Amino acid sequence: MENLTEAESNQEFRGRLDRYLESGSIMAVEEDHYYINLCKNPIRFEPVSRANNVFFDDANKQVFAVRSGGAMGVVMKGPEEKAMISFRMEDRGDIISIKFSGDKKILAAQRSIKTVEFLNFQEDMSTDQQEYSQSCKGEATEIRGFVWTNICEIVFITSTGLEHYQVIPEKRTLKRLKTLSLQINWYFWMANSSLLLISSGTLGNVLHPFQFKQPGIITRLPKFEVDLPVVPKPPKLSLLDRDVLVAVIYEILYIVVLRHPQSTSCGAEIVLYQLQKEGPAKKTDILKLDMSGRFAVNVVDNLIMVHHQASKTSVIFDIRLEGKSDGYVTYHHPVLPALGIKPFKLLLPSVNMQAGTDKTEYNCELYSANWIVFQPDIVIDAKLGCLWILKLNLDPLVTMIPDKDRLIQFLLCRRDSKPVILFVCAQMLIPGHQASLQSLARVYDLLNRIYKQYLDAEAADASTGGSSKKVVIEQSDMFTHVFSVFEEYKDIKYKFMVAVLIEYIRSLNQFSIPVQHYLYELIINILVHNNCFYQLHQFLQYHVLGDSKPLACLMLSLESVYPPAHQLALDMLKRIQTANEEIIEVLLSKHQLLPALRFIRSVGIVDTVSSRKFLEAALSTEDSMIFYTVFKFFEQRNQKLRGSPKFQAGEHCEQYVKQFESQFGQEAFMPVPSVL
Repeated sequence: MENLTEAESNQEFRGRLDRYLESGSIMAVEEDHYYINLCKNPIRFEPVSRANNVFFDDANKQVFAVRSGGAMGVVMKGPEEKAMISFRMEDRGDIISIKFSGDKKILAAQRSIKTVEFLNFQEDMSTDQQEYSQSCKGEATEIRGFVWTNICEIVFITSTGLEHYQVIPEKRTLKRLKTLSLQINWYFWMANSSLLLISSGTLGNVLHPFQFKQPGIITRLPKFEVDLPVVPKPPKLSLLDRDVLVAVIYEILYIVVLRHPQSTSCGAEIVLYQLQKEGPAKKTDILKLDMSGRFAVNVVDNLIMVHHQASKTSVIFDIRLEGKSDGYVTYHHPVLPALGIKPFKLLLPSVNMQAGTDKTEYNCELYSANWIVFQPDIVIDAKLGCLWILKLNLDPLVTMIPDKDRLIQFLLCRRDSKPVILFVCAQMLIPGHQASLQSLARVYDLLNRIYKQYLDAEAADASTGGSSKKVVIEQSDMFTHVFSVFEEYKDIKYKFMVAVLIEYIRSLNQFSIPVQHYLYELIINILVHNNCFYQLHQFLQYHVLGDSKPLACLMLSLESVYPPAHQLALDMLKRIQTANEEIIEVLLSKHQLLPALRFIRSVGIVDTVSSRKFLEAALSTEDSMIFYTVFKFFEQRNQKLRGSPKFQAGEHCEQYVKQFESQFGQEAFMPVPSVL
């Protein structure tokens, strides 16, 4: 699922739910039963052949097709649509490795175990055709590989250590920055973390992490040893590069080690070592595979995805889900049973030209021996000429993980899972799939814990951290996409609806999240629709429904069907303490002039209210005693404020003064009623 705008996400959710409502079955929303897919549009390149070699630069995610050592052309393709570059090089022998610098301005190519050659590129990606080179130091030294650590910095990994160089393209030369002596078996480079992992020692299980985050500086982290299930006699290289990778999982750097069993009766396992800033890497997690044989590992959306070639299946692990701990290490089993990758059909040039088409469908062999995986989520079939990105399909998981608590925990950690989470929450309310209130409570607490973290980070104007990278389900999402099923599904019992909404509000209150008024309004509308006025009265009286101005206005509108609602609304407005204007308007609209005067006196706003508004309302009652009382009330206010009972011109009360004089005369000495 690609990134969606909010509108697209809403539309996608509605489509899922509509299909579900039409069919009455969750199967209607599943495109298939596979939770791992290959991307729909792979990067296509010229397959490996006698004349063509293929290389992959996993740092820049670029595929190089090199014909005849570059003399017949080099074609580089990257993940962007316009990332293709074509150029020629002199044929100076077969290429061992080829990589662009991060800005694509310098090409490095290794043709021998002693030398790396360089070629500069212009802004229009044309070459200057003048190559220059750099040899490693020492007659017996061999270059095992090289990595670009910065725009113009490169490291040679040799048999005897590391050689760090600055490339100076304008001078077509390299400047050595630093050399480190170290016996090296193999290496792994992770570009987005600038981490280089070196294997040394007879067994290969002593690992040395180096970081290159600052230009010109190598930071050496503490070395550590990887546990081996058995040490061969005589000792030999036992930890191989194909069994080790570096991965960022939930923003933490791990060394991921595949540990094969001593015998086929035991299953293999994957061990995670968490990289530490201080001290050696710490073993934290063990993933139990319960299979043996040949494996490949990817990391997709913070999930460890393990592919098993013999069974042609894959499993996924989520270290955020609860596992079993012995106090030191947490043991995990696959989230789901092993399942194959979704079959993939490729359009290839047709061999049968009489068929009237130049394309034919080809069913790709999954888990092919020609497959090579690269981190974090790449699969390449060099003989077929395809590079795929692995994708996680979340829809089928709705039925594959029946435990809704576990399902929601899993989905909350997945990128772009919001529509699926909302779908699951809606499904839990529909007859035939209705969950218990206890299960709903746990799910709502999971959602609102993250919602609260998001609100706190937003209030602090902080950049989103690890927790806020999770999917956030807000009240508006629940109201629009989840609780809306109450309208669409007529056979949901109103008592269940009310209980669900109260449970959700309880969860919001538990995390100190202010409840939006539309949730309260939904409860009130359900209760009123079902004539449950006594329950509504209790909810308001015991503050189950929080005070708000919109809620008070809704209660006022219910007076015709439930007369006590008027007083309940006034009491609510008084408790709010910032609704004086609204209370006055309500009292005046009901011609309750004397209570209105008592109210403004009780809250100390006599000096600031509009006399004209009160006099207008008093006159409209057509009760001369009310009009007299209100008029005299404001005359007394004028006397107190300005030493004169007269109204100021700015108060626009002239017509009411004339009305008073015509009714009672200029000298009216009737006292203000004691009711005030």
